[in-house]
Amino acid sequence: MTFGITRRPIGSTVPALTTFPSVASLFSDLLSDPFFAEARAQGPAVSTAGTLAVDVSEDDQSLIVRASLPGYKKEEIDVEVNDGVLAIKGEHAEETEEKNERYHRRERRFGSVSRLISLPDTVTGEDVKAELKDGVLTLRLAKTPKEQPRKVQIA
Repeated sequence: MTFGITRRPIGSTVPALTTFPSVASLFSDLLSDPFFAEARAQGPAVSTAGTLAVDVSEDDQSLIVRASLPGYKKEEIDVEVNDGVLAIKGEHAEETEEKNERYHRRERRFGSVSRLISLPDTVTGEDVKAELKDGVLTLRLAKTPKEQPRKVQIA
């Protein structure tokens, strides 16, 4: 991909945008880059809708989802698996403000966060283990064992 910037004399009638590639061309080139191959590979789809940071990994027995929920109590977190989609929601209530305090800055976050994760076919969502430790929610969703090929006898 090459870019060309050409100097034109003042008063030239050649539009400046003709020297730049189209946005569609740039986007296409970007997505065809090998760096993004993993995102295009088949696996659990993590929606970008939501504001909850997650890591999704797997081992031989389970799909592992880790979500950052610092300051949340387990009572403020809701986890559901429905129709192949894992939904994680957290709602954090605002602490009451002290009457004799004047804030110079308020940056701590209150409100709700959520994330939807499409589960692969190998995960049914029937066996889910959840642990909240040090602000990280860890979910382990058991995988179904792969069907082994079986030999069929011909009569």
